[in-house]
Amino acid sequence: MARKLQLGRTVAVPHSPDKAQLDAVDNPHRDADYVVRFTAPEFTTLCPITGQPDFAHFVFDYCPGAKLLESKSLKLYLMSFRNMSAFHEDCTLAIGKRIASAIKPKYLRIAGFWYPRGGIPIDVLLPLMKCFLRKRSSNKYAREYFLCLGSQKFEKLFLLSSLLVNHGILYMRQV
Repeated sequence: MARKLQLGRTVAVPHSPDKAQLDAVDNPHRDADYVVRFTAPEFTTLCPITGQPDFAHFVFDYCPGAKLLESKSLKLYLMSFRNMSAFHEDCTLAIGKRIASAIKPKYLRIAGFWYPRGGIPIDVLLPLMKCFLRKRSSNKYAREYFLCLGSQKFEKLFLLSSLLVNHGILYMRQV
């Protein structure tokens, strides 16, 4: 039996990430390679040592396969970390693995920009390019798109633009 989507109904915030449900919906444009971006500028979790709150700005980029990640379920999943104690790297990687498992994207990259505590910001970047490698395509354009996404130049550009956006130096808008 398929799980009922959380979209369109009242749902309580899950008590922990393990209890949270990530919903996937059918991608109506499976034939197209495109990038979806979610940003979550108010992520909160607790430091496992001090119990003090830690804050992060997350950027999620993915090239969907057969499924899209439903945004309300992502919001509820991220909110479920509020009372959980974990290190920055653990949170970032756990989120990435869970999303990859839920939607099996062609490409997934997650950047967690953690706000400074003790004067040191921590940025955790998780490129899961192997998600894209699993699905080979005979489409010439899909291969070219993969090469573009997988190039170091693109990764450096993403890192630079994300850092500039995160620090209020660069503002991105849709054209």
